[in-house]
Amino acid sequence: MKIATYNANSIRARMPLLERWLAAARPDVLCLQETKVIDDEFPAAEIEALGYRAVFRGEKSYNGVAVLSRHGFEDVSYGFDGSGNDEGTRLIAARVMGVDIVNTYVPQGTAPDSDKFPYKLRWFGRLLEYFSERYRTGDRLVWLGDFNVAPEPIDVHDPKRLLGHVGYHPDEHRALAAVKAWGFVDIFRMHRPEAGHYSFWDYRVRDGVARGLGWRVDHIWGTETMAALSTGAAIDREPRTWERPSDHTPVIAEFSL
Repeated sequence: MKIATYNANSIRARMPLLERWLAAARPDVLCLQETKVIDDEFPAAEIEALGYRAVFRGEKSYNGVAVLSRHGFEDVSYGFDGSGNDEGTRLIAARVMGVDIVNTYVPQGTAPDSDKFPYKLRWFGRLLEYFSERYRTGDRLVWLGDFNVAPEPIDVHDPKRLLGHVGYHPDEHRALAAVKAWGFVDIFRMHRPEAGHYSFWDYRVRDGVARGLGWRVDHIWGTETMAALSTGAAIDREPRTWERPSDHTPVIAEFSL
């Protein structure tokens, strides 16, 4: 089973890229963040033409999450409350092929001195409660998406200079680590422990991809049960170099099921 995550930064703008990438990569499941489209305008027909069904929640020009699957869905829920009224455009969960998948677009936080930063930290706390209430650590569970945090020094291109910035701040590290301690394994790092792997390059940084000025903020984490079934993981940097790319690129993990 191949599972991928991708912050599309507007699914309508990225449909040509998605069509090309899905045809080549053929994941069983693709989780999207920042779809930035209301539900009535989500390109479901175009997605179905590519061989995928989709479940999604979005809003105009902001947020939005979706799960694409070649195998259908069970137990789809939205947001912390399950019905989509509480952070429904940032969290979507579904079961595919017997695997529970939780796709999150964690708040970015803006800056450490912004009121949006403590909101981000509280969001991780709520997520820990969500996992504790709904799942068990032995479940076939994968948590993935844009976490908006680079957890380790090797996950940013300049850890000394960037420490304390949003996305690489000690408070964020503690909040994320608390969720991880519930029972998650960083599937990508399990297979690729070396530095230099990034999933995000800021548009504003000139030649950032070529210069290696990236961040690893997009993640695929699983329970110990899923880690034992994991056979590989990769970041596909190539789509970030294509025409009209997102500022992120897909992350992929494979499991023997």
